[in-house]
Amino acid sequence: MTLDDPPWMTDELALLRRTARDFFVREALPHSERWERQRHVDRAFWRLAGRVGLLCPTVPAEYGGPGGTLLHQIVITEEQNRVLDKGWGNPVHSGMVASYLLDHGTEEQKKRWLPGMVSGTTIAAIAMTEPSAGSDLKGIRSTAVRDGDHYVLNGTKTFISNGGTADLVIVAAKTPASGPGELSLLVVDTRDRAGFRRGRTLDKIGQHAADTAELFFDDVRVPAGNLLGGEGEGLDLLLRQLPQERLLIAVGAVSSAERAVDLTVDYVKDRTLFGRPSFTFQNTRFELAECAALTRVGRAFLDDCVQRHLAGRLDGATAAMAKYWLTDMQCQVVDRCLQLFGGYGYMREYPIARMYADARAQRIYGGANELMKELIARSL
Repeated sequence: MTLDDPPWMTDELALLRRTARDFFVREALPHSERWERQRHVDRAFWRLAGRVGLLCPTVPAEYGGPGGTLLHQIVITEEQNRVLDKGWGNPVHSGMVASYLLDHGTEEQKKRWLPGMVSGTTIAAIAMTEPSAGSDLKGIRSTAVRDGDHYVLNGTKTFISNGGTADLVIVAAKTPASGPGELSLLVVDTRDRAGFRRGRTLDKIGQHAADTAELFFDDVRVPAGNLLGGEGEGLDLLLRQLPQERLLIAVGAVSSAERAVDLTVDYVKDRTLFGRPSFTFQNTRFELAECAALTRVGRAFLDDCVQRHLAGRLDGATAAMAKYWLTDMQCQVVDRCLQLFGGYGYMREYPIARMYADARAQRIYGGANELMKELIARSL
């Protein structure tokens, strides 16, 4: 541990940080460009990450996991952002889906699904967004109608992270029997599931290695035992999990901003402009000083939110503040850093260019930042 480590850092977490960083440099970085071209991360990499212990660190030993805390997931997420572009969907798989199952699944459901997620043989996703329903969860149109010991699921989902490869998808759908507009969550095993099909892998401006896809459910029969929580409780379960989801997005924002500053400092100290290093110009120094200050403030705010969450005190409004302010900060810092690279900053062969494109979605998913401001205002 060093003086720059966050207050929640321990020797064990520091060891995990080094393990994750070495793993990503050795096993992921050499393949990152190929993954971007093919629009997904190799399934073999998921299994390899599972063997190293980088999947679902919060899952207890009785379900095959290491029995860690959210801090372990945060460390892994930070190191992924410091080494790789935003392509590997582990934050969704381990930070979101595993939490839904741990917090709301039955004992049978946990034993059935979590071991495969820990090992990487099962890739997981969550499907909330629809063509006409993004941040507005009440606008979801997918339906799940009870028919004997099954639900019949119909609907279309889009912008689904891990959607192109997911074996297990938590689907939010309206269950008319539970009341008008009531949502429920169904866990769909997509393997050999009649009526389920994947659409195209979406062509995004950034995060190219992420297999973001459309999913279609046409009279898909889902066993009633795959209901997560109670019927009609879906919206409540989603709202309970959203603070953690937004916290993990904020983790990615801060670690990416820190990486952008580090890359830029190295570049401007090496780049010669008008016969002297770019770093010797006052504008360069002042820009980087402001970016460094922004990231330091962001880190302090993030660390406070992490500690609040661990103590069970991270409320929805504060999580919204973290998601909105830190992703805005990320985009501002990366943009200002890119400018200091000059024309090279616009070339995708430079990491700063890919970081610029990757960052933009941070202000949209997990609830658009405009919605975050509305949630904050309601708490005032």
